[in-house]
Amino acid sequence: MEGPWWASPLLAILAYVALSFIVPAIAPDHPAFQALRTAGPIIAPWATLILLIPMPFAFLNGRRRRRLADTHQGRTTIRTLSRRKLEELVTEAYRRRGYQVTENPVPGPKAGIDLRLVREGKLHLVHSKHWRSRKIGIRAVRELYRVMNREFASSGSLVTSGAFTEAARQFANGKAIELIDGVELERLLSRSSPSPDPAAGTSVPSNQACPQCGSRLVTRTARRGQRVGQQFLGCSSFPKCRYTREH
Repeated sequence: MEGPWWASPLLAILAYVALSFIVPAIAPDHPAFQALRTAGPIIAPWATLILLIPMPFAFLNGRRRRRLADTHQGRTTIRTLSRRKLEELVTEAYRRRGYQVTENPVPGPKAGIDLRLVREGKLHLVHSKHWRSRKIGIRAVRELYRVMNREFASSGSLVTSGAFTEAARQFANGKAIELIDGVELERLLSRSSPSPDPAAGTSVPSNQACPQCGSRLVTRTARRGQRVGQQFLGCSSFPKCRYTREH
């Protein structure tokens, strides 16, 4: 199971405080607990160091998932990803939608559930099927529904880069099950990707510089006035410089 990078230093701090101060303070004044009171402050730095070891790995994994989600290039690229990469994309997409995500500590095609999501106190289960050549049938949807009932989940999602059979869709109909095929998966990821800022504009060749301040010119789209929707060139240092001209 992968957790957020900040969980490691938080646990390290709690362990240090507990071993250095709390344990010696609350341990009974009895010879049997004397060793515990003495050893706590000694092992506290070592326990802290061990708990800090996962932090850089968790940070780098989270950064890699964010980069993967930001740079995916449509359904064709998604279908070429490995199972693990697909799960990482789905994980990042749900995180960006505001869910608290817990990954299955036993990953793999037979794990049953890949993600456990919590938002507003409700549990949502997610399972991914990385099938390219054949459709996901009713059996996979039934299995998800069975696990949802067992774990008292409010809803669930079955995700694939491919497609579902009609029988699978009919079984999910009327139940709190979301079937996300390749087309819906691309929409999910697109909604989770950072949107470009229209005000920032798109850079134009560097030889086109602002004649007033020397900054680069960028292509912008008018959002008000008589030329709304039309593109024009504006200074990249706006609002300090308000130079504009036709594209």
